Amino acid sequence: MDMRIMKSEKRLCTCCMEEHEVKTVLVNAQAVFKNVMVSYDAAYAYCDAAEELYMDEQQMQENDVRLKDAYRKAEGLLTSGEISGIRARYGISQSDLCILLGWGGKTITRYESHQVQDKAHDTILKKIDQDPEWFLSLLNDARENLSVGSYQKYLNAATTLYEKDQDSYLRKAIEAGYARFHGNQMFHGNAELSLDKVVDVIRYFAASTQITSLYKVKLMKLMWYADALSYKNRGFSITGLIYQALPMGAVPVGHNFIIDLKDVPCEEVDMGETNAYHFCLKEAVSFSSLSDADKDILDIVIEKLGRMTKNEIISFMHKELAYVETAPRDVIQFKYADSLQI
Repeated sequence: MDMRIMKSEKRLCTCCMEEHEVKTVLVNAQAVFKNVMVSYDAAYAYCDAAEELYMDEQQMQENDVRLKDAYRKAEGLLTSGEISGIRARYGISQSDLCILLGWGGKTITRYESHQVQDKAHDTILKKIDQDPEWFLSLLNDARENLSVGSYQKYLNAATTLYEKDQDSYLRKAIEAGYARFHGNQMFHGNAELSLDKVVDVIRYFAASTQITSLYKVKLMKLMWYADALSYKNRGFSITGLIYQALPMGAVPVGHNFIIDLKDVPCEEVDMGETNAYHFCLKEAVSFSSLSDADKDILDIVIEKLGRMTKNEIISFMHKELAYVETAPRDVIQFKYADSLQI
């Protein structure tokens, strides 16, 4: 029999009722559960004197969970450990999670121990795991049934997860918008879209003391000039962004999502009849995704255009061959980069 020894300790062996080294071993076992044949690692104690395997009560309970977890995996259900892992993500107790879901008070306790959940409950648990926004909604509905301390604890954990996931959703949305341009070198500047670089380019500009009044319109132009200059000098852009010719100049596809990405230092400013988006970064920062050559190009753009006003940079952009030769709202091709004014 193939056994893997996990540990060995001297104690009373309840198999032969003598004190000696007793091994804890794992043995591959097979069993039928709910008409499904599954394989799993079962834990046993092994008596060398009797050359026999046996189980104590704790091992019997653990092996029951292992058997049922093997069945869960075979059926595409969450394992007991994965269910407890979902609770750990939110820091929520078994009983409080039942309150949120409107389930019996011991339901989660049973699912994490001896009972296999049905597919309907499994689907709900998977949604909880994948959707912190839904958790927050359930938490709000159950607020009156939770202690103040527990509610705040779960709120903080779920909010942190939601903010993290929100950035992931934004990135997926931006990437989806770029999928239709895949493979067109003249559109994306011979570079794959890198949202890490997009964020760092914005932060680099926002941290510069040589750039005045960095609002969204001006930022979008600086980004195009940086990518176009990079393509002109090196044959590829920095970010992989694709730009359209809008009335005020070049604007990247997905610009409204881009400024909401995590770590983009954007502040919404009330201008009376409208809101403006200001970019400023004062703390010490690093730009890990940018190479020294990337930064050299950004520095040239900053030197040439950083102190221009919004209207000045719009006027300057409107004279670019790339803008003049591109129909309104069409994609600006990087083939015009050779004629840049900077």
